[in-house]
Amino acid sequence: MSTNDPTWEERPWGSFTVLDDQESHKVKSITVLPGCRLSYQRHAHRSEHWFVISGRATVTLDGSEFEIGHGHYVDVPRGTAHRLENRRDEPLVIIEVQYGDYFGEDDIIRLSDDYGRADVDESH
Repeated sequence: MSTNDPTWEERPWGSFTVLDDQESHKVKSITVLPGCRLSYQRHAHRSEHWFVISGRATVTLDGSEFEIGHGHYVDVPRGTAHRLENRRDEPLVIIEVQYGDYFGEDDIIRLSDDYGRADVDESH
């Protein structure tokens, strides 16, 4: 699938716009609202590269938490449990580049989720 028309989707934590969707990669602009976070999740078919455009991101990778700011990035290897969070008062905007062999939304395995969408309960 290939598209050059941006596709915007709203989520409980903010929104994303698909900027490019090719066989080898997908590029999204992701906006996380203040005080919100995405699912703690992993992917079987893709890795991700997150570049912070504005705001400050709290990133969790396999249980380790750290912050990155404007102009910094983090790589999320395939299979790594990860979460993106905005603990600040202004929106967080990142560019996400996905690379691998499949980029569908059904490649999300939610380990925990603030919005009741978790697939797995890792607390047991």
